[in-house]
Order: sequence, then structure tokens, then C-alpha cells
Amino acid sequence: MAAKVSNFSDLVQRVAASCLLHPLGAGRNGEFAVNGAGDEDDFSELELDEPEEEVREEEEIGGGGGFRVREEGSRKEVMEMEMAMWEVFDAVSAMKKAYTGLQKAHSPWDPEKIRVADIAVVGELRKLGVLRERFRRRCSGGGGRRGGGAVAGGTLREVVAPYEATVEELKKEVKAKEVEVDNLKEKLSSVVNGSNGNDGKKGRSISRRKLGCSQLQVVAAPAPDLFEATMSQVKEASKSFTLLLLSLMRAAHWDIAAAVRSIEAATVTAITTTAINTSFIVTTTQNGNAKYALQSYISSKMFQGFDHETFYMDGSLSSLLNPDQYRRDCFTQYRDMKAMDPAELLGILPSCHFGKFCSNKYLAIVHPKMEESLFGDLDQRRQVLDGNHPRSEFYSQFLGMAKAVWLLHLLAFSLDPTPSQFEATRGAEFHPHYMESVVKFSGGRVPSGQGVGFPVCPGFKLGNGSIIKARVYLVSRD
Repeated sequence: MAAKVSNFSDLVQRVAASCLLHPLGAGRNGEFAVNGAGDEDDFSELELDEPEEEVREEEEIGGGGGFRVREEGSRKEVMEMEMAMWEVFDAVSAMKKAYTGLQKAHSPWDPEKIRVADIAVVGELRKLGVLRERFRRRCSGGGGRRGGGAVAGGTLREVVAPYEATVEELKKEVKAKEVEVDNLKEKLSSVVNGSNGNDGKKGRSISRRKLGCSQLQVVAAPAPDLFEATMSQVKEASKSFTLLLLSLMRAAHWDIAAAVRSIEAATVTAITTTAINTSFIVTTTQNGNAKYALQSYISSKMFQGFDHETFYMDGSLSSLLNPDQYRRDCFTQYRDMKAMDPAELLGILPSCHFGKFCSNKYLAIVHPKMEESLFGDLDQRRQVLDGNHPRSEFYSQFLGMAKAVWLLHLLAFSLDPTPSQFEATRGAEFHPHYMESVVKFSGGRVPSGQGVGFPVCPGFKLGNGSIIKARVYLVSRD
């Protein structure tokens, strides 16, 4: 019995020493070297293992306060999720409301309401996008570093993709423009080389041909040849617009002969000279030649005020106060405007000097009753009176003629001296040096006894002595 007691006390001392020298977790893996009976050793090990497991469970629980911390964290997450869901519901409701407004704006059609509703829809879509990104960031933050990086990378690619596509499109446009510039440079060099390598009559004929049919020419200074070529463009543009107007009048079942007689009567009234033989006056014009009477009417309106630097739209006297600078400015405007589409120019600057010129000439040529008869309303006239320019085929054709006359006017005030304008009077004798007939005669020669029935287009005398003949409609004096 004494031996057992001493062995037990010795065991207690050894356990105490082991607890002091090793941590509690080491007791499970370590083995106590006990000298004594095997039953006693097993019993002592069982008694030591139980408190060690209890201590570990207490540490994991956190001393009793861990449950409260976890409950508070889970409540906070639930509240945040509820707030996010409410924000999503509100954004979807607002999106639905905005889209309904967009649908209502389409019927009846209201461009201003459509623009406002479209902005609202886009704004709500952006709000939904922000909520989506916030949700993705929250998921990536709680899902580990790898998962979060993958989600963030996918989001970044989605955001950058549209911009990359836009950049690629811009690069393609830049390449196309570069090719176009290279082609224009080649054409420019060929034109310059061609003009330098030709002289005399041959060079002059080539120059005229280029001026007449090429839009790619580069003009260094105003010249009489350029004025002649531009006058040819005015004739062609006036002819095209006249034919369009005549076709519309016939489609509206106009009495063409009566319209021609009224134009002739207006022409006679406008003549101030009394030296007119009434026997030369044409009272009627055949329908086949009605286009010349109509072209005469249009030309008289377009060239009215041509001798003034602004067509008498204002009282400017720049050509008299500083003539050299004004000539340079006119030619600069000519070069800048030559390659422009007049409709696009007026779409950007509707109230520029050219825009005012177009408005005044259109209102002078197209009478309200004429427009209402041709188109059934006065919509184009109202737009012009409001300072706008219609996008109709008829007005576009008119703009082509107006641009040609405007360019001719700029060239006229670019030349020194300014070309002098003249016009054949009604009933005057035909002079082949200053006039040309719009009606072609057999053999190409005008027979004797012909007089001016009415002028069709004015002529010009240039500073170098060249004559641009006035176009006239001839009638027999007999």
C-alpha cells in the first residue's frame, strides 16, 4: 500500500512538471513515461485528456461572447442586402416609368419629349449599372481574392470593350482620310505639272477644260478664264432649275402660254427706255420655247443687284474703302465655298450672307400663289421666312443655281477691274459680237431681220477685253 501511494504522488509530480514545461495541446500527442502498473497509467491519461478538450472548445467559442458578435454581423449583412434590394426595386420602377414616357412621346410624335424621355431612360439604366457594379464588388470582396479578381477583370473588360471598338472605327476612318489625302496630293501634283508643262493655245485650252469640268483644280489667283468657266456653270444651273420649275407647272396643269404672256408683260413694264418698236414685241410664245421665257424671268431676279458688293442686302462700301483687301477676301471666300455643298453650309450657318441671299432670291422668284399651286401649301415659304432652308428637292435645285451665281459674284469682285454687266433690251437689233441666240437656226447662222424678243441672260465685258455674250430669244421683225 505504501508503494502505491508513493507511486501515485510521484505521478502527480510528473504531471505537474509536464504541464509547466509543455502546452496543453501537446498532451494529446505526447506520451507520459510512467513507471508503474498499466491500468493506472491508462486511467491517468484519460483524466488529463478530458479537461484539455473542454479548454479547446471554450477557446473556439470565444469565452461566450462570440455568438453575439456573429449575430450582429449577420444582422448588418441582412440589413445591407435589404437596402440594396429596395434600391434595385426603386430603380426598376423608375426605369419602367421612364420607358412608358418614351412610348407616350412617340404617339403623337413629339421630338422634344422624345429627347427628354430618352435622357431619362439612359439615366435609369446607368443607375441599374451602378447597382450591379456595387453588388459585384461586394461579392468579389467576400468570395476570396481569386474570385474577386476574376469578377473585377470581367467587369473592366465589359467597360473598356465599347471604347476599344470606337477607337478601332476611328482608326479606320483616319486611314481612309489618309488615303483620300494622298490621292488628292497626287491629283494636285499632276495638275501643277500639267499646267507648267503646257503653254500657248494648247495650254490655254487645257486650262479652260480643267476649269470647266474639274472640281479638283487649285486656283492661285482670279482670272478671266475662271470667270468665263463659272458663268458657264451659272447657265447650266439656271437651265436645270428652269426645267424643274416648268415640269412642276405642267404637272399642276398651268396655262403655260398665259404664264409666258404675264412674264413678257412684266418685262415690258420694267423697261424704262421709250425706244422700243412695239412691232417687235412678242405677245405669245409657243410652249416649246416657254422655257426661255421662264429662264429670262429667273435670270432677271437672280442677277438683280449683281453690280453691288452685297446685292444691296446692306449698305456696305468695303469695295470702295479698301478695294485691294476686299478683292482678296472675295477670292478667299470663293475658294473656300467652291467645294462646299450649299445645303450643308446653310445647315450650319443659315443666316450667313449667302443664306440671306438665297432667302431673298427664293422669295422673289417663287410667288406665294405659285408655291401653293405647285406644292399644295406654303410650308417651304414659311421655313424661308423663319430663317431656315428647306431640305426639299426643289429648294436643293434652287440652291445649286444660287451658289453658282454667288460664286460668279465673288469672282467679279475679285477681278481688277470688275467685269461690267450688260443686257440686251427688248426689241433691239441683234449684234452677234455681243449676243447669242438661245434658239439654234439651220446652218448655225442667224438670218437677217431678227430682233431681240426678250433677254434670257446678261453678258459681261472683262478687263482683258473678252466678251461673254448675252443670251437672247430672237424673233422676226416682219
